[in-house]
Amino acid sequence: MRRGRPFSIIRAAIAPALALLVIGNFAGYAIAGPNGLMALGDYKAQLAQRQAQLKAVEAQRAALAHKVSLLDARHVDPDMADELVRRDMGLARPDEVIIQAP
Repeated sequence: MRRGRPFSIIRAAIAPALALLVIGNFAGYAIAGPNGLMALGDYKAQLAQRQAQLKAVEAQRAALAHKVSLLDARHVDPDMADELVRRDMGLARPDEVIIQAP
């Protein structure tokens, strides 16, 4: 029996073993990594949440755009101007109730 034979078998097995480790590592990250298949459900939940936030912000933007259009210098809405002047300048009497538009 030769003494060098077991070491040659080990040397021959190192390259395939390392290749399997690398492939296993990539497969593990593809399934359980931060961008893997298991994170897909979380991404879908985050997308739904962001879309709801987007709708709320778009509604708020539309309300602000409407308010700005009421204050256009060419045709100012008298009620809006009166509301702003009374609120900002403190010109409302104590017995008056100012109902602000949403």
